[in-house]
Amino acid sequence: MTGETDLKTLLASMTPESLDGIYVFATLAPDVPQPEGLEPVMVFREREGLTLIVTEEAAKAAGLTASFRCRMITLNIHSSLEAVGFLAAITTRLAAAGMGVNPVSAFYHDHLFIPAERAQEAMELLHQLAKDSTS
Repeated sequence: MTGETDLKTLLASMTPESLDGIYVFATLAPDVPQPEGLEPVMVFREREGLTLIVTEEAAKAAGLTASFRCRMITLNIHSSLEAVGFLAAITTRLAAAGMGVNPVSAFYHDHLFIPAERAQEAMELLHQLAKDSTS
């Protein structure tokens, strides 16, 4: 399963879904193990440490210092990891509204981490982008 690569199809067919809960970003120094039982939605290792995206509740329970309270929006279309321009078009539309976004690509879908207080606005912008792409 390679996923969709056509930009127009990706934009017109995406069905954004705002997931429940508040997420945060946290980091652990390279020599600090991930807290036992913690189930991040994303883990990424950098030279400076381990980045975790977890629910705000889980971060508090694990005693993690967290940044960027956000909502997670999943773009429900199986986008190819080789698709060109999909996230660029989305982040450009959100940037035009003055909205920061942290996109994450996984094997099947792309996910957006949007400031928690702007999630509804982001959903409206994404639905409009999909509608604009059908014409």
